[in-house]
Amino acid sequence: MKLILTQEVSGLGSAGDVVEVKDGYGRNYLIPRGLGMRWTKGGESQVTALRRGREVREVRDLGEARQLADSLSALTVTLSSRAGDGGRLFGSVTTADVVDAVAAAGGPKLDKRRVELPSTHIKSLGTHAVTVRLHPEVVASLDVEVTAAE
Repeated sequence: MKLILTQEVSGLGSAGDVVEVKDGYGRNYLIPRGLGMRWTKGGESQVTALRRGREVREVRDLGEARQLADSLSALTVTLSSRAGDGGRLFGSVTTADVVDAVAAAGGPKLDKRRVELPSTHIKSLGTHAVTVRLHPEVVASLDVEVTAAE
């Protein structure tokens, strides 16, 4: 199935890209969530408009993204969560938790879709490296320390 992405999809492409995906993935996931639309000849004009808008935003945001990356690397983020004796969390730390912790630590407001955890969720105590895709050319690294809540 040929789709036009309307938003950035991790591992697939960004807004305005024409991608080929399996029918079920497109029909059951991408289209219902508004992440993509079926490719048509009339959609080509929309693709060019999306690409032009994206290029303007990327050039304008590149300097800002580099500044945000510098501020994130200097930031110390600590999360507290309930944990058992072995250091295993009762729940898990998600991208939304990381975004909230960064904001609480005085960092910039981030989009949780741009935060990438080492695995799907953080499920143990300790320091974990988290990456944030601020721009296609700028990726910031952030250390998140998960401590046991009392």
